[in-house]
Amino acid sequence: MKGSRLGRVAAFTLATVWLVIVVAPLYYMVLASFRTQGTYLTDNPWVPSGGLSLSSYGTVFSAGLGRYLLNSVLLTAVCIVLTVTISLGAAYRVVRGTSRSSRAAFTVILFGLAIPVQAIIVPLYVLIYKMHLYDTLFALILTLSAAAVPVSVLIMVNFVRDIPRELIQAMLADGGSEWTVFRRLIWPLSRPLLATLSIYNGLNVWNNFLLPLVLTQSTSVAVLPLGLTRLQGLYALNVPAVMAGVMLSVLPLVVLFV
Repeated sequence: MKGSRLGRVAAFTLATVWLVIVVAPLYYMVLASFRTQGTYLTDNPWVPSGGLSLSSYGTVFSAGLGRYLLNSVLLTAVCIVLTVTISLGAAYRVVRGTSRSSRAAFTVILFGLAIPVQAIIVPLYVLIYKMHLYDTLFALILTLSAAAVPVSVLIMVNFVRDIPRELIQAMLADGGSEWTVFRRLIWPLSRPLLATLSIYNGLNVWNNFLLPLVLTQSTSVAVLPLGLTRLQGLYALNVPAVMAGVMLSVLPLVVLFV
């Protein structure tokens, strides 16, 4: 019992230290984003003072960050819906299919795990350009969703295989169709996995910098990672403005996780 108590104390102490390590930069970022440039340079950056304001947020929105934020939210939401819907449908067809075409399709999808996007960025650019989709959000939606499908299908196939076949056979015996099984059994049981994959794929889409940099050029379709680099170039010496931009980029991820 004494050893168990010491173990709990040690675990609580380590967890508290890790909490401080994680929360400290977030606290610094939030507090700095509510300061003006003058108060940031003169006041203690770790202690709230009377000089807090929303001027930094007004600065970044006037620089166009609101447009970048809207583009990123739209891109991430559409990619998440497409990825989880297509991947779950494909996983169900792979598990339930008995033909060679189903197994061959699964093999082809798995090849996507061995081909990183960075390795095919040039032919991908040429393909998007010849499809007349260059400098559009649709190009980013297609490429980022396709990049997320292989790993999502692999995870979902293993999950769907663990669902008892007796449940599926019972629904089919009661007159249900394959669509009924998918909609009323597979989809509800997969909700925890869908939530996990939504967070995982959403983070990858939200933070992706390479594809938006290569496949877009105009500010009207720029996403938040590109906007933050431009913001840092405009306000390199205005730390509160940069922190406000980073804060706006982190907040939607926190909402998605919650």
